Amino acid sequence: MNINKNLTPADIRKLNTGQLTKLAKDIRTRIIETVGKTGGHLAPSLGVVELTIALHYVFDTPKDKIIWDVGHQSYAHKLLTNRWQAFETLRTFGGIAGFPKRKESEYDVFDTGHSGNSISVALGLATASKLQKKNEKVIAVIGDGSIVTGMAFEALNNAGASHENLIVVLNDNEMSIGKSIGAMAKYLNRIITGRMYNRLKADTWNLLGLLPKNLIKRARLTAKRAEESLKSLIAPSIIFEELGFRYLGPFDGHSLEILIENFQKIKDMQGPVLVHVVTTKGKGYEPAEKEPEIFHGIGPFLNNSKCLTTNSKSNSTSDILGETLIDLAEKDNRVCAISAGMCLGTGLIDFKKRFPERFFDVGICEQHAVTFAAGLALQGLRPIVAIYSTFLARAYDQIIQDVALQNLPVIFAIDRAGIVGEDGPTHHGNFDISYLRAVPNLVIAAPKDITELTQMFNLALKSDKPFAIRYPKGSYESIPTHQSQARCGVGSKNNNTNFSIGEAEIVFESGNDKKRKIVVLAIGAMVTNSYQALMKIIENNAINENNALMLVNMRFAKPIDEGLLSKIIRPDDIVITVEENVLSGGFGSAVMETLQRISNFEFRISNFVSLGLTDSFIEQGKREILLDLYGLSPSKLHDKFIEIINRHNK
Repeated sequence: MNINKNLTPADIRKLNTGQLTKLAKDIRTRIIETVGKTGGHLAPSLGVVELTIALHYVFDTPKDKIIWDVGHQSYAHKLLTNRWQAFETLRTFGGIAGFPKRKESEYDVFDTGHSGNSISVALGLATASKLQKKNEKVIAVIGDGSIVTGMAFEALNNAGASHENLIVVLNDNEMSIGKSIGAMAKYLNRIITGRMYNRLKADTWNLLGLLPKNLIKRARLTAKRAEESLKSLIAPSIIFEELGFRYLGPFDGHSLEILIENFQKIKDMQGPVLVHVVTTKGKGYEPAEKEPEIFHGIGPFLNNSKCLTTNSKSNSTSDILGETLIDLAEKDNRVCAISAGMCLGTGLIDFKKRFPERFFDVGICEQHAVTFAAGLALQGLRPIVAIYSTFLARAYDQIIQDVALQNLPVIFAIDRAGIVGEDGPTHHGNFDISYLRAVPNLVIAAPKDITELTQMFNLALKSDKPFAIRYPKGSYESIPTHQSQARCGVGSKNNNTNFSIGEAEIVFESGNDKKRKIVVLAIGAMVTNSYQALMKIIENNAINENNALMLVNMRFAKPIDEGLLSKIIRPDDIVITVEENVLSGGFGSAVMETLQRISNFEFRISNFVSLGLTDSFIEQGKREILLDLYGLSPSKLHDKFIEIINRHNK
């Protein structure tokens, strides 16, 4: 078979086991070569190659439906569903997505990028299939890390009670299962520590002691291993069967013969079935097998040694966060750090090593992470919850009810705010200012660079309020300090290295107060982009001599520095806000609401313009490409500023 041509599941159903084994090897090669150039989720996809082949071989896809939880393990699925040639465009602008996409293929049943929802979706599909009298099989593939999410357990509970025909494949890659089933293990321990069990165990132990001396140690070691093996096999069986599932496994997830044989037996079973499959994350690529966490999500690594160096340091916001929190924790023993299954991604790996007793990875359970932090804060600790912007939305109720309502000093470190890049719409953090602005008591900050990032966390720790600090993926570009003419807003006692909650700073101003000002109010990473755009305007002498320019680093989306705005803005001035967030309910909206409240002058709304992300889901692509596409790169801001100024000067 020529694997350079696009494959479909119908093609692989014609192959024998030997040919399928060869195909699995070719798929791994294709994944490694492509991800090595484009970056992506390497280890998860390498671990499910045989499982993916077996599912498409046994089930009649796309009639039968496979839901990939999270979706970052779907690369083999894409290669088997008519995307072999297109796979080289993986995660690039205009290319195929790194996650299942309904618009991309009929085999992609559901757009997935957040974990824990596959069983809910699958149960909905299975229920609809029954109501519509369709003869379809529905399979949810979920990892051991995802199955511990609250939503997954809710779905398991509902599915078990519903008795619908549903197959859940638990992909146990031994990365999270030990931690994930800790509670299950404790349940089994109650059985193992019971009187009857221990009497039997003691009698067996004593009986083995009657063996010849040279055999006693070996026999008792064998018995001990058998006990542990029995424990590991029984625990998941008990919990899932109590939930109403028929439990089968665990099966070797890399044996095509075993997988195909058992899926063929399972596919016509009635009621909910859970199939436990054990795989190795990174299978077939030794570096990924040895360090699966590093290769879970990685940038281009072929001929790029930096991506493979675990001890390499950068000026990324995540790394700076980790260093900042270590510094805070060394000075204040109340400081704790919480991760929702993303210790490495949020830069907390060194904090974990330095303060293991004050680091808590709660797994992929953002809701629990936030309320757990509320509990810590109630006891006088100062928890810092580091979660990606897109995932924090899952804990919105907990932010409102469990933190803000009770005005608890929980600090939210919101990583990947704004445009993230190649992971696409499920991972862009372009909504957090909007969904957090409505929450009372909550401070929302966006530092302009890594220096201000550190200052923000120091400020948050000194306050007694819920505090959210958002920052972008990657590294900040800073404004050249020798060119900055920064002065702080109303109430400032020092220079821009010391500021209070809600206090903005004037980065620079050109011209004099007699001229009509163009006031650019920027926040977060957009301060530097706006600065570069305005500097180009000044260098090119591209505005009317009757105009003056001013750039303000607002620092806070809530509260807004009302005092500074009332001092610097006059009714005829042009005001432009710039943010890396959707405009609906975002930073620009906050500024406009503030200007409307200021009573000492009547600002003309026609002179107000907000620049930000559009009311749409943003596609995948490099951050630089997307910023330019949506008008937030320095060059596009330059053009937009000129256009706005010329339009208002007519």
